[in-house]
Amino acid sequence: MLDQTIIEQLQALVGKENVLTGKVDLVAYSYDATADLPRQTPDVVVLPTNTAMVQEIVRLARRNKIAIYPRGAGTNLSGGTVPLKKGIVLSFQKMNQILEVDAANLTAVVQPGVVINALNTAVAPHGLIYPPDPGTVATATMGGSAAENSGGLRGLKYGVTKNYIMGMEVVLASGEKVRFGGKTVKNVTAYDFSNLFVGSEGTLGIITELTAKLIPAPKYRRTMMGMFKSLADAGNTVAGIIAAQVIPATLEVMDRMTIQTVEDFAHIGLPVDAEALLLIEVDGMSEDLVKAEAEAVMQVVTANNGDLKTAESDQERDQLWTARRNALPALASLNNTVILEDATVPRSRITDMLITCQEIGRKYNLTLGTFGHAGDGNLHPTILCDKNNADEMGRMHKAVDEIFKAALDFGGTLSGEHGIGVAKMKYLGDELGQSGVDLMRSIKESLDPDYVLNPGKMVPVREN
Repeated sequence: MLDQTIIEQLQALVGKENVLTGKVDLVAYSYDATADLPRQTPDVVVLPTNTAMVQEIVRLARRNKIAIYPRGAGTNLSGGTVPLKKGIVLSFQKMNQILEVDAANLTAVVQPGVVINALNTAVAPHGLIYPPDPGTVATATMGGSAAENSGGLRGLKYGVTKNYIMGMEVVLASGEKVRFGGKTVKNVTAYDFSNLFVGSEGTLGIITELTAKLIPAPKYRRTMMGMFKSLADAGNTVAGIIAAQVIPATLEVMDRMTIQTVEDFAHIGLPVDAEALLLIEVDGMSEDLVKAEAEAVMQVVTANNGDLKTAESDQERDQLWTARRNALPALASLNNTVILEDATVPRSRITDMLITCQEIGRKYNLTLGTFGHAGDGNLHPTILCDKNNADEMGRMHKAVDEIFKAALDFGGTLSGEHGIGVAKMKYLGDELGQSGVDLMRSIKESLDPDYVLNPGKMVPVREN
């Protein structure tokens, strides 16, 4: 436990009401959305309300060699916010102000605790959107999303978080405050620091303000559901749509296991006899272009033995996206432990990866459903298991190992949007090699030599 004098110093910095030490509070901040990780309650939870407070907290922590774990909404799926060594959980839920919406420059300036949906609500009257939309968009925060470089359903056409962060304010491990980037469309001054800190999972610095890029909201859209009798046909359709030079806003896949589970869970009217579904949306500023792209999609679906249904109203469109966003909660209802993985492959190997995931589930006799962002090769094989069944958990770990080995063998990567955190650190060398891991560690130690910021995440500690 922290010395009481440390607690009192924190209370003096941010106010007693913003320092939580009760058992219930500490347990609530001891875990995130990642399953099958050890839980560790922090010594204290601190809720700063401005950057100056964050600076003083960091200085206090560094002087006393206390670990700091920055936290947004805790929806991340790789253990990025779990307090492994006790210490301070630094929650940004009270730094939740939209500081500026600048429609002329297509930017917004926000504090890290701003919920993504809240930003989109604020910019909608200007005819603008902030495109990144992780599955937890209703609760995920801008700071956490930037720290994890999260993706989402619109990633295929619009990109991920790093494509929309133009600048930021960061508190370093020294307590110093620095700013990078800004509102200018072009900025090639010095190193690309913004992209260094986006996706760094709080291991290099603590983001306290973000300048986000906005874009005009598309005026037209067409939402479709492709139904297939085989995973191969669905996977080949994904490749075919891209080959036809159509880049949908979203191109999502659900396998039979996921379809059946979602239908049992939400009663939307999904075709439970299909082996796979593709949920496809094309959008744009031209009605004629959107219509032409929808027709091209129809041709590809038909050529791959699929049937296509088009949403005829906003209600039908919402039902289709409700089905996709219900994939995780529906699967989670099947057992007490949900292992949601994030394996990404080149689009040309999406069929191979879909089939491989299904085969791995059968090999280890596991309940496994796969869904995800097929258009950008980012799949979420999801294993449902019983944490009290040691044999089943052992089979699950073997299956996960094989899933990531397959992704790398197919020329893919360990993560398309969930990050590394603690859950995937053991695989890092398989993708980057020892030299790559050593380079990451060197960057970490140059900015945070005492490993105060989110220790035990993303970067393996150097072995003596």
